[in-house]
Amino acid sequence: MAAKSNGPIGEHSGRVLAGPTNPMVTPLLTDLYQFTMAYAYWKAGKHNERAVFDLYFRKNPFGGEYTIFAGLEECIRFIANFKLSEDEIDFVRESLSPSCEDGFYDYLRGVDCSGVEVYAITEGSVVFPKVPLLRVEGPVAVVQLLETPFLNLINYASLVSTNAARHRFVAGESKMLLEFGLRRAQGPDGGIGASKYCYMGGFHATSNVAAGKLFGIPLRGTHSHAFVSSFMSPDEIIDKSLRSSDSQSTCEDFVSLAQTWLSKIQWSNSLNGTFGETNQSELAAFTSYALAFPDNFLALVDTYDVMRSGIPNYCAVALALNDLGYKAAGIRLDSGDLAYLSCEARKIFHTIEKEFGVPGFGKTNITASNDLNEETLDALNKQGHEVDSFGIGTYVVTCYAQAALGCVFKLVEINNQPRIKLSEDVTKVSIPCKKRSYRLYGKEGYPLVDIMTGENEPPPKVGERILCRHPFNESKRAYVVPQRVEELMKCFWSGSPGGIREDLPPLKDIRDRCITQLRKMRPDHMRRLNPTPYKVSVSAKLYEFIHFLWLNEAPVGELQ
Repeated sequence: MAAKSNGPIGEHSGRVLAGPTNPMVTPLLTDLYQFTMAYAYWKAGKHNERAVFDLYFRKNPFGGEYTIFAGLEECIRFIANFKLSEDEIDFVRESLSPSCEDGFYDYLRGVDCSGVEVYAITEGSVVFPKVPLLRVEGPVAVVQLLETPFLNLINYASLVSTNAARHRFVAGESKMLLEFGLRRAQGPDGGIGASKYCYMGGFHATSNVAAGKLFGIPLRGTHSHAFVSSFMSPDEIIDKSLRSSDSQSTCEDFVSLAQTWLSKIQWSNSLNGTFGETNQSELAAFTSYALAFPDNFLALVDTYDVMRSGIPNYCAVALALNDLGYKAAGIRLDSGDLAYLSCEARKIFHTIEKEFGVPGFGKTNITASNDLNEETLDALNKQGHEVDSFGIGTYVVTCYAQAALGCVFKLVEINNQPRIKLSEDVTKVSIPCKKRSYRLYGKEGYPLVDIMTGENEPPPKVGERILCRHPFNESKRAYVVPQRVEELMKCFWSGSPGGIREDLPPLKDIRDRCITQLRKMRPDHMRRLNPTPYKVSVSAKLYEFIHFLWLNEAPVGELQ
């Protein structure tokens, strides 16, 4: 199924941008204090003051040294349709103090995002702490109303995309990853979002039909243990006929053909009597499923006994399909020692290919599931396995290893005056003023450092040495001579009619960008254990300004 475009550019360009995927994402999807602050701004006559906010995070998740930025499209769709209805305004009135003046609600009726500008890193990019993901500029009261929904739309999306990318990295590029987490996700929105952002992070397909329809994500899925155990015997199969793949002939009794092949396997010289009696109800289930889907027969082989029943029954049905010109899709293992079982199954498939002259049978696809996560994937790699595809659910969609990313939304400038948020915890000190961000690349093509500069500073130039400083640690500094310079932030919402802004790329392009960027990262930044921290810096001029403002805003103590 082809990926769908994210839609047209926007209302002010003559085309309408659709609203967020989830209809619950409305102006009321916010914290109450956003409306109380909006009223206080309005009451003080400050509501139209031009403010600049940065949205960023302070620490990479999952003990890693990189994050995937996701959720931008949903944010742009949200502001493109931002308008409070009369019903919503009435509810805000009921929720605020009776002392709030009616003029504020008249003001809310006219609020939209036509005066807002959003600059952002492109969705699907590899990003790092402290570097703004979004810079939001506009009337302070309006931008304040965007804070909570923006954080809600970006926090989970970026966390899941990063989690998916980490699973992708551990599994290896040659393996197919299937997202099976809908039933374990935190509600419908968690399930839909997880499917979208797992795909963005590098998964190949999902079991989630709704996500397939909404986002064009390829779908995968066959049957469960219930289907297998619902059969009692081959006698239950009424229509036993199956036309060949070229429609030139018909097998009138496919059940008997599968039984014949089972007998051949059981008496095979090469297998040396490996297989005895198998579970006939399982064989009936496999045969029935093959009759329903002869061109996509993938069997769950662990309902009764993988090696004694599931594998021989699968092979019998697959070989019967082969007689009619069909190629079986493979098996799924959902329990047991996945490394051992996959290796043993692969040996049997190779033996059957050689014994019966069935080209490609040795390469039969083996899918594994059963509560897989980064640790189990890593363990399987160390043990050695023959799994081709992994079905991963609970641990990827719930982000079991870390509950939240922790993005924040901080005021950095108002009325062209830089602002700073101080804290005794230096990691929580914000970096003031409107900034530009760049990624500097070294001779080997890897990113070396991200650097933030003041908006009006000249940009770094290729081949010219630049001093990169840690924002808060005086002794951490280094000169860099970049071989390539990439400016990170682009305008994705220009507010005013006719403003130039970036198009929203299709989901498939975002996914490709994510995969490409991860391949460009230095391996020591990517490793699971003890990765090398990626350097995030500020220019010498911005460093001096941060510390000037810090000293200027911090109260001076007095010793008695």
